[in-house]
Amino acid sequence: MKKIVIINGHPKPNSFNTALAEAYKQGAIAGGAIIREINIGQLQFNPNLSDGYSEITELEPDLIAAWEKIKWANHLVWVHPVWWGGLPAITKGFIDRLFLPGMAFKYRENSVFWDKLLKGKTARIITTMDQPGWYYWLVFGRPSINQLKKTVLQFCGVKPVKVTAIGIIKTSSVAQREKWLQRVRMLGEKLK
Repeated sequence: MKKIVIINGHPKPNSFNTALAEAYKQGAIAGGAIIREINIGQLQFNPNLSDGYSEITELEPDLIAAWEKIKWANHLVWVHPVWWGGLPAITKGFIDRLFLPGMAFKYRENSVFWDKLLKGKTARIITTMDQPGWYYWLVFGRPSINQLKKTVLQFCGVKPVKVTAIGIIKTSSVAQREKWLQRVRMLGEKLK
């Protein structure tokens, strides 16, 4: 049975990203998956990794609970908006504080290589933007997608990582948003 954690990276509880996360959840439940959720904007934690990796920063209870869900899952679904070409600050802080050496990856002694501690997991990134996905890729090079897909998830062993880009949000109609919700619901139902 597929075990999925849906990670909502939008800080606003009633955002369109929340509706997308809910649509995926409903589809995945219909597809037979077990679902757990992480709503990053509702967690209580300091998003600043103030000492980097030089000192261990104690994880808050919400981060410990989130990490347990990530370890439990075999499929991670990240839903987030693109803000200034990147992830929302709270989502980046969540990654900084949680995807740590010894947890998500492990440096090898006297080596430039590392061990990927999240092998065996797959992921889907569902990202919203106020530009067409092709424009974000062609003009800007998809920085938020590359960061999350390549330098976080794949770096830690998660693969494959599939991407669904949704936009243009700011000029979209109710009918267009319903089509996007249906598309994401179908992704969930197919457990992709």
